[in-house]
Amino acid sequence: MLAETFIILMIMFIAVMGPSMVIGILGHAVIKALARNPSAASKIFMGMVILLIFVEAISITALLIIFQLFAK
Repeated sequence: MLAETFIILMIMFIAVMGPSMVIGILGHAVIKALARNPSAASKIFMGMVILLIFVEAISITALLIIFQLFAK
């Protein structure tokens, strides 16, 4: 029982940390890009928003799959 709970928690941790790291790296890249070329802010912002939507969708999908796999 305890080992199964630990495995579930570790899988959930990995499913959440992956997209979280991508969001952090994306934020860093956007700030660097805006510092280099502030006039392209609208294009950079739209790209960032689209990428964030995809990353969050992947994270939510991974959590839903985990809940379905380990539902009792």
